[in-house]
Amino acid sequence: MTSTASEPATNREFVKQSSLYQEFLAEREEILKHKWLESERLGYDIGFERALLDWIRKHREGWRAARRQQQLVASGQGSQPPFTGDKPNSPSA
Repeated sequence: MTSTASEPATNREFVKQSSLYQEFLAEREEILKHKWLESERLGYDIGFERALLDWIRKHREGWRAARRQQQLVASGQGSQPPFTGDKPNSPSA
């Protein structure tokens, strides 16, 4: 069995650069923000598990949809009109 201490640094860097890990970190950051806001609102620390479950129930779907849209726009795919198969109008002579 291998330990993380003996794992090559390149493997760790590959994981850190993976899109799945980046999504995990972004979602975790949103959960922590939610935990802070709800704890402030209620006047006590609600804990990570409660914040996680509450965020999933109330905000995850919308957050993911907004994030997908942002990624499409950033890649240039979301700013173009949908393809309809029609040829552009040519000027009449």
